[in-house]
Parts: sequence; structure tokens; C-alpha cells
Amino acid sequence: MSSVNFIDYIKFNARSGHGGPGCRHFHREKFIEKGGPDGGDGGRGGHIILRGNAQVWTLLSLKYRKHVFAENGKSGEGANMTGAFGKDITLDVPLGTMAKRADTDEFICEITEDGQEIILAPGGRGGKGNSFFATSTNQAPQHAQPGEPGLDEWIILELRLLADVGLVGFPNAGKSTLLSVVSAAKPKIADYAFTTLTPNLGVVAYRDEKSL
Repeated sequence: MSSVNFIDYIKFNARSGHGGPGCRHFHREKFIEKGGPDGGDGGRGGHIILRGNAQVWTLLSLKYRKHVFAENGKSGEGANMTGAFGKDITLDVPLGTMAKRADTDEFICEITEDGQEIILAPGGRGGKGNSFFATSTNQAPQHAQPGEPGLDEWIILELRLLADVGLVGFPNAGKSTLLSVVSAAKPKIADYAFTTLTPNLGVVAYRDEKSL
């Protein structure tokens, strides 16, 4: 893997979905002159989720994705029908990825296990429909809630855990040559000391379709 593809730090704008508004609706049916309130709740806005993936090694796939927007929740409907939830967006990241808020440097979470999922930016809650507000003294509520807004903030992802195996040795010991043979990496190789000035990353495949 080329060193230019070795990305361990990115910054992007994460915007979770807004919650859908609740519905103000009253039941209407033949021979039923005054039906009760039956407005449904709005749907939740989409989450932005980080998921650990042991087969992902760098943050390269997110390098050019400066904006990640989740879908808004849908409006509630009559007959007590809840609006559809906004579609979540899941970002696969390497193990050892740390997330923090760009403006405050506040730590949010760290992904340490394969398959681990953490909600980076939760979607807004859907608003309540007018049926939710019906009481014995207010049997025909005329209002419903708007949905809550989602989050909109800049996030930094930083890869803290770099590699499973490190090659360390004296100059001209053959470290780069070994890496080029056991992996697809193509580091610079020459017969003088300190040829390699920056770390090179290679992926080595082994049995059961696994890699390191």
C-alpha cells in the first residue's frame, strides 16, 4: 500500500437527520360526524454511525467525503400512522479510530472492536401527533409537535492504532525488502542507509481469507 494512501486523520461535517413533524388529523368516516384525533408521530431522523471493521486499515475511504448527511424523518399521518425513520448512514473505520469534536477538541468515542457500532450523531426525535395530547378535558387537540433538529457539527477522526506488526531494525537490514516480498507494498529500496524515512504500510494475506 502506497504511503500516500496511508490516511490516519480526517475532518468532515456530520449532519444527522431532523425528526419528522407530528400530524394534526381527525378521524373521518361515513356516519361518524366527529371522529377523534388520530394524528401519528413523526419519524426519527437518521443517525450517523461509526462501525469498526477489522479489514479496513486506513481512513482513505473517507478522505474526500467532507460532508456526511443523514436522511430526515418523515411526517406522521392520519390513522395514527408513524412517519418513516430517516435512513441511517454507517461509516466503516479501522479499529483504533478516535472521534472528537473539531471546535472544542472534546472526545466522543473510540472504536476498538470489530463490528462495534457507536452513534456519532443521533438523529432528531420525531414530533408527537395530536392524538398524543388528547385528554378527558381536551378531546380535540388542535396542535402537534414539530420534529427535533438533528446535530450539525465538524468531526475529527484520528487513527491511533496503526499496525498489527512492526518491522524495526538497523539500517540496510532488509526491512523494506521483506515488506515488498510478503505484501503488495512497494517501498523505496536502495543500498544506502536511511532509504526509508517515513513508515510504509503493507497488507499481508494469510489463511481463512484473513489479513494483517
